[in-house]
Amino acid sequence: MTSRERIQAAMDLREPDRVPVMCQLSIGHMLLQLGVSPVEFWFDATTFAEGLVSLRKKYDFDGILVSLHGHNPYWRNDVLRIQRTNDGEEVTWKNGEKWIHRFNELPQRLTEHHSGCSINALNTAHLPASLNYIPVSQGLHFRIDPSHAFDVFEIVRDKAGEDFSLHGEITSALDYYLDFLGHEEGLMGFIDEPEKAKSVLKHFTALLVGLAKEMCSKGVDAIKISSPFAGAGFISAEFYRSFVLPFERAIAEAVRGCGVHVYTHTCGAIADRLELMFDAGVTGIECLDPPPLGNVELEDAKQRTKRRGFIKGNVDSVNTLLFKTKPEIMNDARKRIQIGKQGGGYIFSTACSVAPYVESERLLLLREAVEKWG
Repeated sequence: MTSRERIQAAMDLREPDRVPVMCQLSIGHMLLQLGVSPVEFWFDATTFAEGLVSLRKKYDFDGILVSLHGHNPYWRNDVLRIQRTNDGEEVTWKNGEKWIHRFNELPQRLTEHHSGCSINALNTAHLPASLNYIPVSQGLHFRIDPSHAFDVFEIVRDKAGEDFSLHGEITSALDYYLDFLGHEEGLMGFIDEPEKAKSVLKHFTALLVGLAKEMCSKGVDAIKISSPFAGAGFISAEFYRSFVLPFERAIAEAVRGCGVHVYTHTCGAIADRLELMFDAGVTGIECLDPPPLGNVELEDAKQRTKRRGFIKGNVDSVNTLLFKTKPEIMNDARKRIQIGKQGGGYIFSTACSVAPYVESERLLLLREAVEKWG
């Protein structure tokens, strides 16, 4: 099997020739491994695509996740100056904003910025008419150039070839909601103004459905719905049913209607909502964080979700890959592979993103492990 066929088989709940391996890499890890300009890597589609392809080859992953899209090829026209520092590169924009792009993490704003609004005062006129940004983290937006919204997928496919699985990513309606209102105001809105909160979520969902359908037409094999705040450490299962499930279901139905696989990425404790996540109609789930980061035991997850969809995870990137010895990492990998591969439908991966300072030699052990036991 090719790598693409291998991951497709796992997503189809078939047994591939061996367990596929494909990890999501944090921006910090990619920057430290590539040694490229963090500003170029963030804003330039070709630099970003080449980095993804290079690291897929380095780690011999079966697929590539494209986590950012919509790069503006003329971004340099808006830059006043770029200054290199010991920590990274400071960018001053012509509009007065200043950012630091460090060598080991996401960009951070240096100038003062106020965001969020009161849900009580909110009306639909305040909501964006189109999605021209990705809410990467609170206060950090990646701008989507509508004329170049999906160029990066073509570049990655051209450079990686047809033999590797290509996954896109969209951010959940919950993330857009929390980013738009601010986390505190957004969460209080679930209690104080639940119907208004749902109307905001519905608005963003409609925009995301359109974005997801467009992405499906760009040759992706799967789309990941990034929904990190939907775990038990952040909202209850009851709130999950009300403020997450209906909106992720709409996105999942749209993607599946295009004949593309769709999976949800939720961090932390999700043991109480594994079945609920599949009720959204997704074909797979990720991260399945094990203790202490989360509370998912892989054997339990396999039993409870049997034949409902594939699962992707659940090696602890921090407590295992960063801090354990290499024999301990291999032992951990062996156990997870042997549990996960039973009956198919398993993609071996770190639970969440690979932490920035995980050494490449340690991450390469995952590929070695699937060759031995997968």
